[in-house]
Amino acid sequence: MVTQTPADGLDRAANDAPDGVVERQRPGIAQRAAGLAERAWRPVALLLGIFALWWLVTAAEWIEPYLVPSPGDTIGAITDNPEYFWEHTWTTGYETLLGFVIAAAIGVFAAVVMVYSSTIEKTLYPLLLFAQVIPKIAIAPLFVVWLGFGLGPKIVVAVLMAFFPVVISMVTGLKSIDPEMLQLSATMGAKPAQTFWKIRFPASLPHLFSGLKVAATMAVTGAVVGEFVGADAGLGFVILQANGNLDTPVLFAGLLVMSLLGVLLFVVVEWAEHLLLPWQASRRTDSVTTTM
Repeated sequence: MVTQTPADGLDRAANDAPDGVVERQRPGIAQRAAGLAERAWRPVALLLGIFALWWLVTAAEWIEPYLVPSPGDTIGAITDNPEYFWEHTWTTGYETLLGFVIAAAIGVFAAVVMVYSSTIEKTLYPLLLFAQVIPKIAIAPLFVVWLGFGLGPKIVVAVLMAFFPVVISMVTGLKSIDPEMLQLSATMGAKPAQTFWKIRFPASLPHLFSGLKVAATMAVTGAVVGEFVGADAGLGFVILQANGNLDTPVLFAGLLVMSLLGVLLFVVVEWAEHLLLPWQASRRTDSVTTTM
């Protein structure tokens, strides 16, 4: 009687595996943390270097403080009056989030309509390009005249800024489907709605999330641009008021909080992508096999 040791079983499993494919264990928590640290240390080091250079320039007084405040003065402007910044950040964040959601919904709908109707695509696509090249700061005053000084103009500008990357990415994703997959689904009797939800839409999600990440940062810019034109609250109002008073620490603090808001929304979208698309090529670090 021949007994098989665990090592023999592993060797046989390795020999039975297809050529060019090597099986490996799924990474644990420690390995994932190490991978995250490996990806994060470079941008963190760059940010620390920028802050160190900023501190050096201001500490050496190479630039007058009223032109460029020190990092300490900038952070102090926030910590000295946190309620003030929290209130205005909340206003801009609400406008940004609402504009981003509306832009995503309208952009996905417009992309689907354009893909399924060549007539609408040929009619709508040039108009989208024309609307995109118009500076939003130039037409923002019109929205104030039409919609008043409330949330309406800020949300509209945020939607206009975030809409274009969503619709373009979604159109690209819906059109990137292998025609053989569509022919196969038609041969098997799938209805157009089934083909869309089972094949087209899932395959377009990587492109859609790429557009959403761009739109996340553009929505913040759009909300602040709308606040520049006419507002009594929001980070745009803070920046304008600080600029008028030559209060550069508050001005830099507003810019810093605005940037952090955009980064936060970007990270949320990327986290949603990681959660919903574990099979995406850019997320295959957790796969069980790898091709040699």
